[in-house]
Amino acid sequence: MLRLALPTGRMLKQATPFLEAAGYAPVESLSDTRKLTVPSKCGRVEYLLVKPVDAPLYIEQGVAEAGLCGKDVLMEVDADLLEPLDLGFSKCRMVVAGKPELERKLDNLLSPVRVASKFPRVAQNHFRKKGLPCTVFKLSGSVEIGAVLGLSHYIVDIVETGTTLRENGLVVHEEIAECSARLAVNRAAWYTKLVEIRELVDNLRQAVEGAKP
Repeated sequence: MLRLALPTGRMLKQATPFLEAAGYAPVESLSDTRKLTVPSKCGRVEYLLVKPVDAPLYIEQGVAEAGLCGKDVLMEVDADLLEPLDLGFSKCRMVVAGKPELERKLDNLLSPVRVASKFPRVAQNHFRKKGLPCTVFKLSGSVEIGAVLGLSHYIVDIVETGTTLRENGLVVHEEIAECSARLAVNRAAWYTKLVEIRELVDNLRQAVEGAKP
């Protein structure tokens, strides 16, 4: 049996139809249960329900052999995992955003930039790669207010439609990465449970392909 770490919240609801189509339907509703672990009807998979930011850690440490994670979380946590499959849902973009009047080439900024983000590692790495010194403020709530009220020049955050940015008078200055739900696998489990994991990958891939219009 494989243990799969699943992030609670919106991604869990989006993932459930794909898991069912792949033949791994849970014995009860994953979104409604208060249990931390839920078996599948087929008996080949057990689901471990965890917070999104914790899922990569459970997989990396072998508590779960595999799991579903947002690419944004994987980028921030930087866990040593395999990503054999892009599941294609929960799509968003990781961007650098700020006020329109700041729109200029980031390469031309000479003074250190202030950046607010829920993803401090991603933000730090992005500006470091561009050779730009920066100070990153980690925020837990709405990061848009950081740029609106002058705490930061820019924010690094995920966006889907960009509506929240527009409503707060902000614009996208640069795209860092396209993100979506990924199947993440523990490196050791890839070898010790190769047959089961390859079956999981194949079944999920077929479910994803079958959902395409």
